[in-house]
Amino acid sequence: MEKQYLAQSSEKQMQEFWESSRIHSADQNPGPLFAVDTPPPTISGNLHIGHIFSYTQTDIVARYKRMDGFSVFYPFGFDDNGLATERFVEKKLEISAHKLSRSEFIKRCLQVSHEAEAEFKKLWQAMGLSVDWNNCYSTIAPNVRKLSQESFVELYKKGFVYRKNEPALYCAQCRTSVAQAELEDVEKDSFLNDIVFTDSDGNKLVVATTRPELLYSVVALLYNPDDVRYMHLRNKKAHVPIYGYEVPIFSDEQVIIEKGTGLVMVSTFGDKTDIEWFKKFKLPYRPSLGLDGKWTEQTGIVAGLNAHQARERILKELSEKGLLLRQAPIKHSVNVHERCKKEIEYMMLAQWFLAILDHKKKFLELGEQINWYPTHMKVRYQNWVENLSWDWCLSRQRFYGIPFPVWHCKGCNAVIVADKKQLPIDPQETPYKGVCPACGSREIVPDTDVMDTWNTSSITPYICYDMYNPHTESVFDDAAKKGFIPMGMRPQAHDIIRTWAFYTIVKAWMHNGIIPWSNIVISGHVLSDAKEKISKSRGNDMRTPQKLLEQYPADALRYWTASGALGTDVSFSEAQIKIGMRLITKLWNAFRFINEHVSLFDAKTVTPSDFGTVNEWLLHQITQTFVKYQGYLERYEFSLALDSVEHFFWHDFCDNYLELVKDQLFHPENYKTDMVNATRWTLYHAGLRLLQLYAPYLPHLTDVLYSAIYKDSESSISIHQTKFSTYQVSYDFAAGAQLMDKVIHIITQVRKLKTEKQISLKTPVKELLITGSSAVVLNDIGTQESLIKGVTQAHALTMRSGTGVQSIQQKGDEWYVAVHVE
Repeated sequence: MEKQYLAQSSEKQMQEFWESSRIHSADQNPGPLFAVDTPPPTISGNLHIGHIFSYTQTDIVARYKRMDGFSVFYPFGFDDNGLATERFVEKKLEISAHKLSRSEFIKRCLQVSHEAEAEFKKLWQAMGLSVDWNNCYSTIAPNVRKLSQESFVELYKKGFVYRKNEPALYCAQCRTSVAQAELEDVEKDSFLNDIVFTDSDGNKLVVATTRPELLYSVVALLYNPDDVRYMHLRNKKAHVPIYGYEVPIFSDEQVIIEKGTGLVMVSTFGDKTDIEWFKKFKLPYRPSLGLDGKWTEQTGIVAGLNAHQARERILKELSEKGLLLRQAPIKHSVNVHERCKKEIEYMMLAQWFLAILDHKKKFLELGEQINWYPTHMKVRYQNWVENLSWDWCLSRQRFYGIPFPVWHCKGCNAVIVADKKQLPIDPQETPYKGVCPACGSREIVPDTDVMDTWNTSSITPYICYDMYNPHTESVFDDAAKKGFIPMGMRPQAHDIIRTWAFYTIVKAWMHNGIIPWSNIVISGHVLSDAKEKISKSRGNDMRTPQKLLEQYPADALRYWTASGALGTDVSFSEAQIKIGMRLITKLWNAFRFINEHVSLFDAKTVTPSDFGTVNEWLLHQITQTFVKYQGYLERYEFSLALDSVEHFFWHDFCDNYLELVKDQLFHPENYKTDMVNATRWTLYHAGLRLLQLYAPYLPHLTDVLYSAIYKDSESSISIHQTKFSTYQVSYDFAAGAQLMDKVIHIITQVRKLKTEKQISLKTPVKELLITGSSAVVLNDIGTQESLIKGVTQAHALTMRSGTGVQSIQQKGDEWYVAVHVE
């Protein structure tokens, strides 16, 4: 072994070895199936350290499960069919989707997606992810498009999917409808504007509104039936300022008497309440907003303007006409689109929906059947489900996505769904052949919308099964029948519980009546220096993974990721990476020592019949460590599991055991042959056990050490194919462990006294006096005389019952030490 660990070249060699040998493939690791529903990162920019943080934590669990005897199916995917990818491509290539032909824009998106996927894969491999890269998918690939469309067809036939001309959430910036889960609430400064309407008798009616730009869309005025100020307006009408048309006046209990003037204008649509009133009172639809985000020609003086410009123009006109009485500054919560952070609008569109509101109780029950780690994350899921107020809108008015496999009859409005054998299909590229089966019309037009990207991501368990068993005729039936679903684990971040977790639970129930996975493991985010979530959209990642990998080994970065508690946001810590560097160096040096003393050891030597107390103590300690380690990792507490190994390695193994046995190993002639052989046996096996425990965290270093010391003697070609059941044998040497704790206490006190006198730990001691209150304890300690003398450099050992003091004194050139033990 080299004196120093050459991390960069060693890690590269290990990665190439793993890939060529297919070390991590499920078929190379027999056992019960444990399938991982890995998050497909969105192709919307470069990866950042937040990705490194969460994906490495997943890999730690996957590696642990593989060594725990499971056949780990660990695929990977890329989410590249949605709005985020479109916007990334537009920005990267400085183009606009609306200024290119649809096919040309899709071609550009595919090209950029493939390039980004290659870069992403390269980074994940450099980090040592034990992904089976032979099982990799893209959400825009033909086989996935087929599955996504097949899911749509099946759920349409089951009655879960419906199409309706319905008010929908709409992002004017992104030019598409969005789902409730894509909204964020933000506080914004605004004004409450008091505007003059008039009733049918010409009397002034003052309405307070934050959306004066929607005057053209006003379809009614409302007041609370208990508001005495407006009871006289019952069954009357009002004139809308500027536009001059009449609208009815109604009373409704939802109007808050104390808010504004107590008189509310209903427009189509300013907010969700407007939609409720629109439906309740069967009001007409008067749209102001066009699909391009501009006010329509019908709106007159504000035609062609965006929302902000239209507001300014209307207020100016009202002010000039004396119809703007007051403006009061306010702060209020508004919905914005999470992608672009622009305020959301509402439009009447023919949209595809998935019916979820009627099944909220069922979704809460399903949440209870899943194991949540950490457990408090289940509350976020429950809160989201309980507060749902919209069915899931599946339609998006974009280009780069999976089309709905549907045509529409212009004669009778019938929906014509593609046959499953035709999938995947783009109805805009494939005209419908034949006549409408409902009315015989030949006027058949394609559906022009694409699916919400989550509509595809929500079936990742089925996509994974399609890779695991690629010759299945009916994925949505067989995945459940064959026991693949529920999968073993879904790892993901907490901010997409309301989207990816919820939607996947919805789809698994709708398709098969089951949960998609048994366990969901929620990671935290990495925070920037400003304590914000590091993300691609914010551009607040100053330390790219690529630059970090140029500076540090991947294993050191992995060590940092493991330091974060499950589900907790953490700040990036270069100090923690440097601690990982120290660990790598310490492990290398410790195993160089092990190699020196076991290189000639016959690994097939039978287990010693008498280990000797020091070896019993170590085997007892590592057994207890593994019990803690396994208990923590079964609960996905990877940081606590690492802490238990760290304590054993630094404190028990390095600080104590190696020091305790050095004299045996360097001066074997002073000890019985059986004792020295037992120590070599223990050193060999404890080292192998220790490598196993560190392997999920430091996969490169541990496999390099395994190859150098153990590979020729053991049956596995990699530490990552060894099993805990083979080497983590349980030893219970409680009595010997208690005795060694007292011996270690004595040795520690001698070291401390020497250090206080500023003399070398190797300085000989003429006499070591050990006092103790129990003669039995002293007799037991006496059995370890040669060990204590060898470690403390004591020529003579004296034991005496009674109390004593800790002391060290020099007489001439000789040192005398006294310690006490209870």
